[in-house]
Amino acid sequence: MTPDGLAEWYEPHIAEWSRKATPETTLWFWNTEVGWATVHPIFTAYDWEYRSCHTWNKGIGHVAGNANTKTLRKFPVVSEVCAQYVRRVRLPSGGESLPLKEWLRREWLRTGLPLSITNFACGVANAATRKYFTKCHLWYFPPPDHFEKLVQYANANGRPAGRPYFSVDGNNPLSASEWARMRAKFYCEYGINNVWSEPPVRGSERLKHGLKCVHLNQKPLKLIEMIIRATSDVGDVIWEPFGGLCSAAVAAHNLQRRCYSAEILPEYYEFAHGRLAAKNGNKENTSSAAHAKNNRKTRASEITEGRRTPARQTSPSRKGAAPSGLAALFPL
Repeated sequence: MTPDGLAEWYEPHIAEWSRKATPETTLWFWNTEVGWATVHPIFTAYDWEYRSCHTWNKGIGHVAGNANTKTLRKFPVVSEVCAQYVRRVRLPSGGESLPLKEWLRREWLRTGLPLSITNFACGVANAATRKYFTKCHLWYFPPPDHFEKLVQYANANGRPAGRPYFSVDGNNPLSASEWARMRAKFYCEYGINNVWSEPPVRGSERLKHGLKCVHLNQKPLKLIEMIIRATSDVGDVIWEPFGGLCSAAVAAHNLQRRCYSAEILPEYYEFAHGRLAAKNGNKENTSSAAHAKNNRKTRASEITEGRRTPARQTSPSRKGAAPSGLAALFPL
């Protein structure tokens, strides 16, 4: 598939992911540079907010003499990208659905109290007016404890007719813990930036059929584990819609997360199934190659507490293999 058809191909999947995602969900989209650029407008149309683009630098060894620059007329390509998206959260206020920054400001203005008091309400010198209620791009998500103080002050001192303030159901204000869940999780480990220098998968990690690699673009567990640690907690659910060899499921299992993975191609499915069974200490692959070839419905598996059980895929069924790329969402 050429990049021209990627946006149309991915849109029904992105639509379904958007329906299932929560404010805490992060979406990681692996692809070529032009592939990601082509699909990006679909993500934004479905309220996915772009956070960053990460380059996987596979190193000079990835060239391996296979690039005929005289014919291709370009430098050898040794990279692909992994784009990070989070949900663009909108909350109700005054009959409108507003992004968090606008919602926070609107709710305070409804109280009739001046913005300058927000600093006193939070117990800060000027962080509230300078960061939490600014209109510019320097807006900060208020920490849950500061948000709780704002809510308490607003509902105690704001116009009685407008209460409750900072509520999404019209009955109760959001609590500190509910506010904390209004943005995606993120933990940055020391020394990691947006360029990931890691060679392609080799050695015992590389799955082969005889001398031939099973999957031409098997992702390193090191990178998959890194992004899972960065945007999820132990026990969270990971969704790997285009499983391939189900590297995200293996990484999730290693990190004590639960993972649902789907793969439509029988050959990849069989290898992934065996890989997960071995990871669980069950060397016997309970599916059969004959069954896989005769049943081309998308398959999914869940890894939870060292156990593999069947599950259903919630994304639309695919008419064929995924284009070059991978998407994973977590937590759900």
